[in-house]
Amino acid sequence: MSLNLRAYEAQFFGFTPQTCLLRVYIAFQDYLFEVMLVVESVILKKLEGFPGCKISSCQIRKSTEKFLLFMKEHFDKLFSRMEEVLLQLVLNIPENVLLPEDKVHQQFPYTKAQFQALEEEMERLQQQYRAEVAGGQALRAELEEQKAVQAELEKILQWFDGLDSTCREHGTGNFKESFVLL
Repeated sequence: MSLNLRAYEAQFFGFTPQTCLLRVYIAFQDYLFEVMLVVESVILKKLEGFPGCKISSCQIRKSTEKFLLFMKEHFDKLFSRMEEVLLQLVLNIPENVLLPEDKVHQQFPYTKAQFQALEEEMERLQQQYRAEVAGGQALRAELEEQKAVQAELEKILQWFDGLDSTCREHGTGNFKESFVLL
């Protein structure tokens, strides 16, 4: 089975079919072991009810282990057949089934060259976007600098206005004319 199909099965089901079957196998095996322990304890209790019985608990344990081994071998054979059937018929994704996120690929199929061209165009557009963002940041920095210069110029104009009004108060007349005379 290809790696892509296994990944697709995992994406489709939310688990890998092999993992699912392993968990089912372990669950059945655990249940078999639990049942055998219960069967053994029931046999031991029944034997206690027969006085003079010559079967010991060790013999019952050995017999239970043999029976468990027999059951496990048969279970493994049956499970391997069941695993094949489940993988082929139940946990198999038909070729016509698509995940919702893959339907886009079916609607808009692209060759590798077309896909490469799209990626190159995306890269070019991203570079343009980054350049425009950098240009916008540079313009904002320039605007802040111009605001600072304008504030300084306004301070200088206020200073000249203050100087002009001081000159008028002292009878010098027009500050511009006084400045020309100097």
